Amino acid sequence: MNAHEYASANADRFLSQLQDLLRIPSISTDPQRVADVQRAAQWVADDLRRIGMQRVDIMPTAGHPVVYAEWLGAEANAPTVLVYGHYDVQPAELEAGWTSDPFEPVIRDGRIYARGASDDKGQVFAHVKAAESLLATGSSPVNLKFLIEGEEEIGSPNLSRFIDEHLDLLRADVCVISDSGMARMDQPSIVYALRGLVGMELEVWGPAQDLHSGQYGGTVHNPAQALAEIIAALHNPDGSVAVPGFYDDVLPLADDERAELERTAFVEADWRKATGAPQPWGEAQFKLHERIGARPTLEINGMAGGFYGAGFKTVLPARAIAKISCRLVANQNPRHIYELVRDYVAMITPPTVRSELRLLQAGEPAFVDRNTPAMQAAITAYEQGWGKPPVFSREGGSIPVVADFNHKLRLPVILMGFGLNDDGAHGPNEHFSIEMFRRGIQTAIYFYEAIAKQQP
Repeated sequence: MNAHEYASANADRFLSQLQDLLRIPSISTDPQRVADVQRAAQWVADDLRRIGMQRVDIMPTAGHPVVYAEWLGAEANAPTVLVYGHYDVQPAELEAGWTSDPFEPVIRDGRIYARGASDDKGQVFAHVKAAESLLATGSSPVNLKFLIEGEEEIGSPNLSRFIDEHLDLLRADVCVISDSGMARMDQPSIVYALRGLVGMELEVWGPAQDLHSGQYGGTVHNPAQALAEIIAALHNPDGSVAVPGFYDDVLPLADDERAELERTAFVEADWRKATGAPQPWGEAQFKLHERIGARPTLEINGMAGGFYGAGFKTVLPARAIAKISCRLVANQNPRHIYELVRDYVAMITPPTVRSELRLLQAGEPAFVDRNTPAMQAAITAYEQGWGKPPVFSREGGSIPVVADFNHKLRLPVILMGFGLNDDGAHGPNEHFSIEMFRRGIQTAIYFYEAIAKQQP
């Protein structure tokens, strides 16, 4: 029995194991879930030991731990593959629109529904099961290292330092990351660009304390209103960002790249189905898929101020707050963008209130060379696993560590996604196609086999 046959024979067991992992509510942003995050790290480490990895460690950081594992038993001069993923997940509550408990996996219509199913437990677990299939049927043709972290969903604040402190441990010939999607199951695609991220918090103050609106209304600039006015001024009527200098470093799309991206273009009907929005919004001179992958954004992720509980309270709030994020494209610097937004907010803040924009997190955008030997191995793997060659696409999301792997480890990074764009990552009813999970395992095996044929 070879590795591919082993994976097919054990497909049901692999799915059952994934369900066990999905039951752990490893929400990295929730202080009350610290023990669950640790439990998920332990579960992943235990499975890596069970499949035969030679070394498995749960390594502490200033936040949640990193799970590291390695198997270095390949033939002399065999290349080493570093697999990156994350075991932490976004928050999820039943009342947020889930049709079933987000941490009790349910299978419906060939999909497994649970928080983290696609982002990223299901996708990184495909690589773990590919490694098991290889080791259980002889040995792997490549050396394998796994780096599975617990803070990706909060911007990987401690991973860069971890890499700095473990450069020798993490040395490899190529890094593969499965934490992205494709438009359709019948057409594989490889993501070659990811957007960076800047996360900010805007606070607006007015009076020293909450005030009676009957006594002071009309004389005090309500901080909630002032916040809304500031936010409204962050965009132009055409949907573009109004911050001066925001687009200065954005690289224009070349004609050949635009033509390649057109092969994975969003059909508006599919966009409407996926979003539920009445019609598109944004820069009309760019198509939907270009706005998602090739253009930077500024988004309001949340607002709060004053009284918004049951009943009514006629109060002028002393403060209001908003969470703001920017998705950035290649050549944009997160720190510089934060400074531009900060200075613009300060400029447009009315003198009747005070404001402060604080930087919470930052991650660089990533751009992957489509012409490397490692990319050719990925193309071959998809051709074998899917039966047709992949197309190339840009991804609107962010994986902060990609830039660190490029700059610090000098690694070519392959973004080998096994999810679908409409898996609902970060939203209610997140799901992962069982067929995609199984194809992902087979494709990962093919990738390791293809890389083994190259010189390290």
